[in-house]
Amino acid sequence: MMRDVSRRSLLKAAPAVMLAAPSVAVSRDRFAAAAAYSAASNGVSMLVLEGGREVFRDHPRGAERPYELASGTKSFSGVLAAAMVQDGLLSLDERCADTLPEWRDEEVLGSATVRALLQLSSGVGGGPIGRPPSYGDAVAQPPAGAAGVFRYGPAPFQVFGEIVRRKLVAAGQPDDVLAHLRVRLLDPVGVEIGGWRRQEGQPNLPSGAQLTATAWARFGQCVLEGGRGLVDPAALDECFRPSASNPGYGLTWWLLRPGLVPPGARSGIDPDAFHRLGGLDVRMAAGAGNQRLYLIPDRELVVVRQADRLGQALMGRGPAWSDVEFLTRLLGPS
Repeated sequence: MMRDVSRRSLLKAAPAVMLAAPSVAVSRDRFAAAAAYSAASNGVSMLVLEGGREVFRDHPRGAERPYELASGTKSFSGVLAAAMVQDGLLSLDERCADTLPEWRDEEVLGSATVRALLQLSSGVGGGPIGRPPSYGDAVAQPPAGAAGVFRYGPAPFQVFGEIVRRKLVAAGQPDDVLAHLRVRLLDPVGVEIGGWRRQEGQPNLPSGAQLTATAWARFGQCVLEGGRGLVDPAALDECFRPSASNPGYGLTWWLLRPGLVPPGARSGIDPDAFHRLGGLDVRMAAGAGNQRLYLIPDRELVVVRQADRLGQALMGRGPAWSDVEFLTRLLGPS
């Protein structure tokens, strides 16, 4: 089956040809093979939605429960930014210093835009993985170097949290960033939060969310469907526009495409994944321990994979992971 051509374009090119989809049995065999690979790497949940319908579920450790998403949390920020653009609270190309006056006279940060901040190329340092600073400390830290360089880490997301907080206050709304995220995006599509770590009363935006596989898949399905009326699709599309500093990273989402700069050697994110997967369009939220939310538009697929032993993963231990291996088992060879 060709992976780099959408079903719609195939039908237009050859309207008289009926394309045979894999049988239910073949699909389930593939899903089971992917689930076995996941379980062997500390996997605790795997869920597949096709066309918005659940077609496979596996919880090898027992009943479903919320698990830490680690850096999989980061991708909520991009969608929140798109919603704020629609609401007139934010522009992606406005200067962060318009909201953070303490940055106005800083040579590098004074010209940084919200877009660059969320593409991790604003000059803000990444900071220690797994230990985000508070919003205030993130804003107060000096730049790590010149703008235009991809620097992966938690600090830019905490700066974004402070921008969101101040925007809400300026609009006369309560300043709880998580409450706004829930009311604006999560509650309307039935995404229940199992927990979310906070500092100084505000949620950590680079990590700290705990969701079930079902809840994370619901969020992914909303994004795959273009926002489902909650977000302007044009604003949401900015999340998946490759950035100049890292073509494999958009606005808080990973894009498995040529030029990808991975976050680290043990991330499981393969710079050559696009070619190895036959040019398949894969958008991804990813976190330590190989937490994954895959969006595959051409297949109308949302795939969640969760694992435990996060502390082990943050110390650089634990089993190796390959997105290519997992997706090849799930989808079949390209």
